[in-house]
Amino acid sequence: MGTGNYQETVNLPQTTFAMRANARERELQIQAFWEDQQVYEQLAEHNPGAIFILHDGPPYANAALHLGHALNKILKDTINRYQMLRGRRVQYIPGWDCHGLPIELKVLQNLKTAERNSLTALDLRYRARDYALETVKVHTKSFKRYGIWGDWKHPYLTLQPEYEAAQIGVFGQMALKGYIYRALKPVYWSPSSRTALAEAELEYPEGHTSRSIYVAFAIDRGTLPDGLRELVGDQKLAIAIWTTTPWTIPANLALCLNETLDYSVVATNQGLMIVATALVPRFSVVLAEENLTSIWTGKGKDLEGIIAHHPLFDRPSPLILGAHVTIEAGTGVVHTAPGHGMDDFIVARTYGLGVLSPVDDLGRFTAEAGADFVGQSVLAEGNLAVIEALKQAGALLKEEDYQHKYPYDWRTKKPVILRATTQWFASVAQFRETALNAIQQVQWVPAVGINRIIGMVAERSDWCISRQRSWGLPIPVFYDQATDEPLLNKETLDHVQGIFAQHGSDAWWQLSVSELLPAAYRADSDRYRKGMDTLDVWFDSGSSWAAVVGTRLLKDDPIKQADLYLEGSDQHRGWFQSSLLTSVATQGTAPYRAVLTHGFTLDEQGRKMSKSLGNTVDPAIVIEGGSDQKKDPAYGADVLRLWVSSVDYSSDMRLGRTILSQQADIYRKIRNTARYLLSNLYDFDPTQDQTAYEDLPRLERYMLHRLREVILEVTDAFDKYQFYRFYQTIQNFCVVDLSNFYLDIAKDSLYISTAQGLRRRSTQTVLYHVLETLTRLIAPVLCHLAEDIWQHLPYATSHTSVFFGGWPVAPQAWDQQELAQDWKLLINLRNLVTLKLEEARIEKKIGSALEAQVAIHNADPVYAPLLVQYADELRYLFIVSQVTTVTIPDQEPMTIQILGAEGSKCPRCWNYSLQVHEEGVCERCTDALAGHY
Repeated sequence: MGTGNYQETVNLPQTTFAMRANARERELQIQAFWEDQQVYEQLAEHNPGAIFILHDGPPYANAALHLGHALNKILKDTINRYQMLRGRRVQYIPGWDCHGLPIELKVLQNLKTAERNSLTALDLRYRARDYALETVKVHTKSFKRYGIWGDWKHPYLTLQPEYEAAQIGVFGQMALKGYIYRALKPVYWSPSSRTALAEAELEYPEGHTSRSIYVAFAIDRGTLPDGLRELVGDQKLAIAIWTTTPWTIPANLALCLNETLDYSVVATNQGLMIVATALVPRFSVVLAEENLTSIWTGKGKDLEGIIAHHPLFDRPSPLILGAHVTIEAGTGVVHTAPGHGMDDFIVARTYGLGVLSPVDDLGRFTAEAGADFVGQSVLAEGNLAVIEALKQAGALLKEEDYQHKYPYDWRTKKPVILRATTQWFASVAQFRETALNAIQQVQWVPAVGINRIIGMVAERSDWCISRQRSWGLPIPVFYDQATDEPLLNKETLDHVQGIFAQHGSDAWWQLSVSELLPAAYRADSDRYRKGMDTLDVWFDSGSSWAAVVGTRLLKDDPIKQADLYLEGSDQHRGWFQSSLLTSVATQGTAPYRAVLTHGFTLDEQGRKMSKSLGNTVDPAIVIEGGSDQKKDPAYGADVLRLWVSSVDYSSDMRLGRTILSQQADIYRKIRNTARYLLSNLYDFDPTQDQTAYEDLPRLERYMLHRLREVILEVTDAFDKYQFYRFYQTIQNFCVVDLSNFYLDIAKDSLYISTAQGLRRRSTQTVLYHVLETLTRLIAPVLCHLAEDIWQHLPYATSHTSVFFGGWPVAPQAWDQQELAQDWKLLINLRNLVTLKLEEARIEKKIGSALEAQVAIHNADPVYAPLLVQYADELRYLFIVSQVTTVTIPDQEPMTIQILGAEGSKCPRCWNYSLQVHEEGVCERCTDALAGHY
């Protein structure tokens, strides 16, 4: 073959696995394969391990999905797929929150005025249901496109009759235990939504400014203690208050002081004023008066019982005492309107003052506020009218803007008010200690999550669970028409629950009171009316542990508890908490064993994503590409999933075009690494061609040691939900250990050696283990890529899907610590040599590395033994033609010299050799062609 073409004698790579993902088409083909083969269903039913329940927190069935939804669902799917590979029977039932105001508003917005005015409650419910179900269809398609596995044919929806019946069961248990009660008290009220709200339905946007005022309430001098009355004499005396809600002044019934604080009577240009002693300097600034003189100082308790006059109405405002009064702001005197503040309500009840709340459902003053204010919006013109009235009465000391946190309705994005109305409440105080103990039994990821939820539950006494809307689950209560007393007992609850289970909650509007009441009450049904309040949607979703985990997954278990809940960190005050409270109240424990929370998505500059800024990242565009494919290429779902695995989800996460491009590069590196592995196993049958472990060369055994380390590291990362460790480990293994090291070295044995020889088969044995292991390790995250690799395996396998193959094991025999120490040193030495080779290339001393001879002089004592022990492997380690080592006593530290290779270039392997045979090839290639190398 002297000068012949040796290309056909070289074992060049072969594979049909594409270099490019072509994700828009290929991922859909893979998803169709999963569905056709029923892969998820088989694993969920037949996996040998215990059941694993990641209970889905229901997204709201309203509007389009955004990046946060994708992040959330991909995290869940990553965990579920990992658990399946570990042999667990994963039961993932996706769900949607379908009731509530946003859907109701959406329906109303799409109607003309005439239609809205003629709409009955049932008509609205039918339209809202249809809208929610249509949204669920749209969401489902997107979630499935992300590669999310689950029981999509049977999701749970909070509007389903069986779900509603289970929720009534939770409500009923709480009611029968005495945890549910009805009362008149201040609640957060949304004029824009016309309903009461719970704290979880509030948000506190930055930059809210209120019109704060200082007001003087004149004191009835005849009610002063003797000593103080003598000091005051005939002078005018008033007490100063400060408030950020001027509109509540018409509802004032008292003024509250702290009994332990010091208060002073100071002389001002507007007469004598009572303020907290510590706040006199600040009050002087408010009045623009310097050096206010104090004529009396005493404790708050000394002033209890003094009567002030309301500045706008002819009624008293007695001075009372309350521990909630502080000197952090204002005057140390709290204007007390029991109908518009919880602290005010509690302290007023102690003094028997009653409740005044002259505001209607729309947030407008009623006649009780006085003829001058009736009909005006308390958050708009009514607020200004009160300020003007105080000014006309001579009681306004100062008005100024005050920026602070103020509650807004999280749906309408408009401010709310505190307003006393008759509502239904869950008495959290009665089971709060049990809830706090239950929290301690849960694993919180990250661990700081426990502090957030403890703080929120510890401060919570009541949960307002009633809403004044039509689109929701009705509170199943009847009222005595004469006394307004509620009828709510086991008989009525069981009967309504049975009706809802069969017909759904529309029956509450469709059926008469007689039909809704149990038989024992029907003869007297005219006595009762149906309550029209609906349950808080947080009670809806907070009952899902019972309606889904309990009724569909753990029917026979006494405790209905999921393995994991996973949502955004805002759910400490939302779903995590409502689920905890309903579960503790009814079954005495948390509904979850572990809770994982993630942050929110930001753009690449760290800004909140918003359409107005134009900085949103649409998951659909990431996957399918945008109108300009150069700017927004179709990356596919796996690149998005890879990004999710790369971030520290415990804090907010950034994404944009640059980051996506970087993730795509890393995806391609992993894909092309797998492609190279596949392409060099085209003639390898693992049942026949594997080299026994004890016969493997040292480099191959070291690579299996590294592979074992990777398996253990990735397994630990998934077990601890630290997906960024998976990302870092896989990336490092593909780039550093494989592409830059082993696969670079392995080309010689793969291409040049005899196809069936021990040298090549040993390398292929390692490639086989690496390929199968890598494919399984990436499967929870890069699910489509892993399946694509698996479908292109060039040898027969008993598993039709990578997910049937299970999680890779890490054989103990592969643990070779001493060998690993040798190779870590040799790799360090290789890096030094590589730098020298690069310098030689730049200086034009050599072209390729195979044109070089490496001479190592006076090897470092650490390396010297290895150079002897691994002498035959050094040329392959450095990928050069020759390596010589020389030790010169007393010479300076080790030097590495790059020389030109000796001999002739072999036309087959391109190595230089002094032993070129008659055929024109080197001694190695001669043996290879003869079938011996």
